[in-house]
Amino acid sequence: MSANCPTQAVILAAGSGTRLRPITNDIPKCMVEVGGRPLLEHTVRWLASFGVSDLVINLHHRGNVISDYFADGGKWGVRITYSHEPEVQGTAGALRNLSGLLDGPFLVWYGDNLSKCSIDRLWESHRASSALVTIAVHYRDDPTSSGIVALDDDDRILRFREKPARGDVFSHWVSAGIMAVEQRVLDAIPRDGKPDWGRDVLPSMLATGETLHAYRLSSNENLMWIDTAEDLDRVRAAWVGA
Repeated sequence: MSANCPTQAVILAAGSGTRLRPITNDIPKCMVEVGGRPLLEHTVRWLASFGVSDLVINLHHRGNVISDYFADGGKWGVRITYSHEPEVQGTAGALRNLSGLLDGPFLVWYGDNLSKCSIDRLWESHRASSALVTIAVHYRDDPTSSGIVALDDDDRILRFREKPARGDVFSHWVSAGIMAVEQRVLDAIPRDGKPDWGRDVLPSMLATGETLHAYRLSSNENLMWIDTAEDLDRVRAAWVGA
């Protein structure tokens, strides 16, 4: 654990997981089990191992399943605050009303993925870059269902595009749904609508000249994404074999 890591994180957990139905009819996508634990528990344990102990989790579809399971987070050595969304606000809009809970730099983590991202190395990379946002990225052969980034030789992000058509693919480096951000990023989130990080906020920040940086995940920091039932089977098999 690095004392220089931020202690706060926002975990995005409001997704309905429509492509995983009927598995997600009665549970949020992030509560699907892998290796005997919900996806979200793996993330909470991983964050806690780096000293990230103050968590905000946004809730929507079957949100009570998450809050009933984790309660205040004490069992995992963390403190959890819940942000209930009667209507989903978008992946960036979810942070609009959290300024009173976030008093410094923090992490954003998409709760429906599994990763062993080295948070201390991500944070070291972020601090060295003086960026507003550092996005963990990984290489994906087919990036059309992801947000892709174009990078310069110093891993500064030059361009970001969410879910490109095959003819528009300019990179195979894609967002891992893990970001280190400065608190003032909250000012860049529109006050209305349902803004999304990939479609709206990140491209807008690039357009205004903000510095965004990428941290390339190594093979040991793998990312496992679960969008479909086939993905879930693949991740469960890989977990057993790990």
